[in-house]
This record gives sequence, C-alpha cells and structure tokens, in this order.
Amino acid sequence: MAGAGGTKNSTMAKSSSSAAAKRNNHHPKPQQQQQPQTPSTRRQNLLQLVAVAASSTAAAHSFLTNHDLTLHPSQTLILESNISAVSLSISNLLSLIHHPIAFAIPRPPPPPPSWFHRLISSESDTDHLFIEAFRMSKQSFSYQLALLTPSLSSLPIPPNYAVAATLFRLAHAASFNAVARRFDLDSPTACRVFYVVCKAIIDNLGHFFELRSDLNRIVLGFGWISLPNCCGVLGIDTFAVKGNLFGENGSVMVQALVDSEGRFLDVSAGWPSTMKPELILRQSELYSAIEESRELLTGPSYELNDGSSIPQYILGESCFPLLPWLITPFRESDTDDDNDDDDGFDDGCLNLSSSKQAFNSVHNRGMELLDTAFGRLRARWMILSKEWKEESIESFPYVVVACCLLHNFLIKSNEEFPDEDLDYMRNHDLSDYEGEGDETGERIRSAIASDLSRWEDC
Repeated sequence: MAGAGGTKNSTMAKSSSSAAAKRNNHHPKPQQQQQPQTPSTRRQNLLQLVAVAASSTAAAHSFLTNHDLTLHPSQTLILESNISAVSLSISNLLSLIHHPIAFAIPRPPPPPPSWFHRLISSESDTDHLFIEAFRMSKQSFSYQLALLTPSLSSLPIPPNYAVAATLFRLAHAASFNAVARRFDLDSPTACRVFYVVCKAIIDNLGHFFELRSDLNRIVLGFGWISLPNCCGVLGIDTFAVKGNLFGENGSVMVQALVDSEGRFLDVSAGWPSTMKPELILRQSELYSAIEESRELLTGPSYELNDGSSIPQYILGESCFPLLPWLITPFRESDTDDDNDDDDGFDDGCLNLSSSKQAFNSVHNRGMELLDTAFGRLRARWMILSKEWKEESIESFPYVVVACCLLHNFLIKSNEEFPDEDLDYMRNHDLSDYEGEGDETGERIRSAIASDLSRWEDC
C-alpha cells in the first residue's frame, strides 16, 4: 500500500510541475533590447544593399548585351526600361548619402557594335527576329528601301539604318533613346531620322492610296458583300492624347476610307475630338475632291434588278450626314410612310422595315472592315496605341499617314498580319448626325435596301 501511495504522490508532483511550467510559458522572458543603429551603421548597411542592387543591375545589363539578338524586341525594351529605372534609383540614393557613385556601381563593359549592325551581319538565321523587329520580311524591307533611298540623301547615316530605325520606333513605340542605342546614334539624330523617313514614306509611297488608281478593283470587292457600286467605307477612330489640350479625356481623330480588303484609300488625321465628324468631313480633301472638283465618284452607275440606277457612293458611319454619295444607316426615327397600312408585304416582297434591317445588317458588316483595318494598323505599329504628348501632337498626322501607307504596302507585298488585331473595336461613342438627310441619298439607300431584301427572300 505504501508503494502504491508513493507512486500516486509522485504522479501528482509531476502534474503540478507540468502545470507550473505551462503557467510560466505565459510569461516569456524579456528580450534583450537591440542597440539602436548609429548613422554610420545605417549608412554602411544601405551601401551594402546598394552594392547588391548595382551588381544585379550590371548582371542584367550584361545578359541583355549578350542576348539581344535572341530576345523579342519588346522584351529588350522592357528590360532596358527596368535597368534604367533601377540605375537611376541607385544614383539618387547615393547622392542623398553623399557617396561616390563609382564605389557601388561597376563600370559597364565597352559597348558592342550596334544591335542593327550585328543583326544584319549575323551568320545565323535571323529572319524571324527581323520580322518581329521591323514588321516585315527582309525582301519587303529591301523593296521599300529602294523606294525611299532617293529621299534620304540628307541624312548622316546609311539609308538602311535610317529606314530600320524608323520602322523599329513605329513598330514598338520605342523612345528615341532606345532607338539611338540600337543604331549607334545620339537621340537628336534618331529624332531627325525618324521624321525625315516618315516624310519620305508619304512622298514616295503615296500611290498605295489607290482610290484614284484602282477604283474598279475596289468596286468589285464590295460587290461580293452585297454593296453594288460601293467605293469604300468611311469612318473615324480616336487616338489618346496626354494632358488637357482637347479637354478632359481629349483625343485626336482620324477619318479614314477603307476598301473591302482593309486597305486605306484616304486618310485625314489630326482633328481634335472637340470637332463634330460632319465638320471634319467637310474640311477634308476627300470631300473637296467629290463635291467641289468632281475628281472622284464620277464612274458609271449600276442598274439594280428593279431598274433603279445607283451611282458610285461611299458607305458612311451614322455620325456623318446622308448625302447623294455618302450612304449612312437607317435610324430608328426613320419611318416607312408608304407601308403603314399593309400587313408586312408589298407586291410579294418584304416591306421597307425589313428592307432597313437588311441594309443595316450589310452596313454593319461594312463598318467592321474599318475595325479590322484600324485594329491591324495599331497591332503592327504600336506607336499609334500610346498616348501622344501635347508637344508632339503636330507630328501625329504625318506618323498616322505614314503608318497607313506602310500598312497598304505590306498588304501589296502579301505580308501576314499580326494576331493581336482580332478583338479591336473603334470608339463608337460618337453621336449620330442629327440633321436631315439628302433626298437623293435617301432614294439611293432605299433602292439598295429593297434590292437586298429581294435577294434574301425571293
């Protein structure tokens, strides 16, 4: 019994000891207070961190230098931007603590020959990289170079360098500093080269706006999408501008005419978003060539099955007025005065309301051609997707027109389009034209609409 009692007391003692230990755990031992860092210690720790960051930056710079012919151009631009940002931050930190920069940042290695020189001199297959960099094949580049060279004699660099530098900036929205680094230039020279080449493109590739030279092909193309005698689709796209030059969320507008294959036929660029589309139209050279000088849309009329005569015309967005040569969609406010008392049929064919639906459906398909054309333009020439600075807005029209001509040139050269354009839709916030439509335009539109409904149901 004594033995049993001793075991019980021992167990109770252990339990009490364990409980006491748990109670003690609720009161941790006071930690020793860290000694506050002196300014000298903090400065030394900061310098160590800066040295690590500088070493990593130098390693990234070395990686970029050694692999810039294998990386995608957009990757090199992002890496360059990050390296520059980190280097600037390091310099600012060192200036705050009054420390010589050379202590923390290793000297960069001597720059290699220019990226473009190494690209065209490489013995390896660089065709894919060439297309990614300049948005065209070497064959198309050579053909374009031959067209532009006569206008580039004033530049201090070879024509192939000048054209390539311009295409690289257009394709990737690269800064003049980034362009200069790749082509062994300084930034002011890169800027001058860019605008001289853009002007050369406009002066030498203007014949790729084919409204005057290849109208028969244009009309035939629209015939395949049920728009007889149509000579183009006219619409507007908007491009962002930094600042408040054109008010809050202001932009510049581009009026463009495209054909059924997505070629640009006429471009009028640089209009402020504060202007109404009908005013832009009436001040454009296209309007003048049709209404005043009568240079355009003077070809033969097309006779529909019911005997109606349809002159050459352009399909226009609802923000434009209805004119004898500019056919806009039916609006909800348009009424069918001749069919108010029938049961939906007129001499065996659908009434005008159904005709309107048929016409507007085809009209929408025509407007999609504008979305596709502008989407491909922006995808290929990324400079058009950036926000434009107020101080450079005067150059915007030249850049847009140059990009449109290059777009047409590459269609003619059978170059493939980028894949990024598939989901692009233009800004459709423009208000419908509120004025009255032209009577001749209404007659032509109704005749086309009736013809479309007959084809669909008879």
